[in-house]
Amino acid sequence: MRRILYIIQKEFIQIFRDRTMLPVIFIIPVVQLVVLVYAATLEMKHINMVVVDQDISMTSRRLVSKFEGSPFFFVNQSTFSLKEAEDLITLDKAHVILNIPSGFEKNLLRENHSKVQLQINAINATSAGLTNAYANYVITDFNRRIIAENVNYISPVILKTIDVNYSYWYNPELNYKIYMLPGILVILVTIIGMFLAALNIVREKEMGTIEQINVTPIVKYQFIIGKLFPFWVIAMFEMAFGLTIGKILFNIPMVGNLFLLFGFTSVYLIVALGLGLFVSTLSNTQQQVMFIMFFFMLTFVLLSGIFTPVESMPKWAHYLNFINPYAYFMRVIRMILLKGSGFWDISKEFFSLLIYGAIILSLAVWRYRKTV
Repeated sequence: MRRILYIIQKEFIQIFRDRTMLPVIFIIPVVQLVVLVYAATLEMKHINMVVVDQDISMTSRRLVSKFEGSPFFFVNQSTFSLKEAEDLITLDKAHVILNIPSGFEKNLLRENHSKVQLQINAINATSAGLTNAYANYVITDFNRRIIAENVNYISPVILKTIDVNYSYWYNPELNYKIYMLPGILVILVTIIGMFLAALNIVREKEMGTIEQINVTPIVKYQFIIGKLFPFWVIAMFEMAFGLTIGKILFNIPMVGNLFLLFGFTSVYLIVALGLGLFVSTLSNTQQQVMFIMFFFMLTFVLLSGIFTPVESMPKWAHYLNFINPYAYFMRVIRMILLKGSGFWDISKEFFSLLIYGAIILSLAVWRYRKTV
């Protein structure tokens, strides 16, 4: 036990003496947490629209005003040429074209129906889908008002409507920051636990100091525990610090039990540290560690569900997520913080990570070679 404590003490001294390590651990994650929460959003609040009004009527102007009053659309150009509007789309100066044909008002009032055309830049399928949904909502609301104004003129029959009241659970205001912050915090905690731990061990190889440790009476498990435990502590501190920043700056709800969250985090970090140790046994230089880590991190992050729901992914992605620790933690941290889930709600993920951690850590310890 004393040997492990000496190694832990040596690691903390080495970490705090390294001037490049301290900003990576304490400053960069905070900056990334604050910046990425605002940047990594799927909300669209500034959609540039070009209007091609070939009807020039009171009704067409009302429709354009409806879009101008929307918080999502910015009508920055108006033209009578559809070709000119399409050129603006090609030059990325506009996202959507609202084409109102000639006879729009006459057809709407006399024949009770009319058509408008939306041409959307669909290079980004996600933004195009959101733009289409927002535009259809504006047009539907405009159509409902037109019907209400002319109902007595068109028919004396009183129209019956269905009132729909929406109730958004766990995020009533649909604040995307509340959804994104836990996911980004998972990535930052994993970087500390997995990435830096692997780099630290490989740095010992490059400096040659690991050979000096290998010829000492230190047993392999003592060396590994002493090496990994400081980064486990730092990652737990990073988790607490990130939650504090999230509460102060973004007022993120913490409905569930924080002790349960930190208990799950401690198990998750065993998996992250095991993966970091395993990668370090496969690498001889820090560059090799970085390449391998970036490969796994990019794959795991994109499949974890931070940006798109896992349920919408193909079947092979679901199966691949069985070995994706990000997916487990990404789901659990949102369940605890936003839904207030208890232990039995996350028991499947907890025991899965416990088994995962035991396997990957045992494999990494077995793979690590210590020559006496």
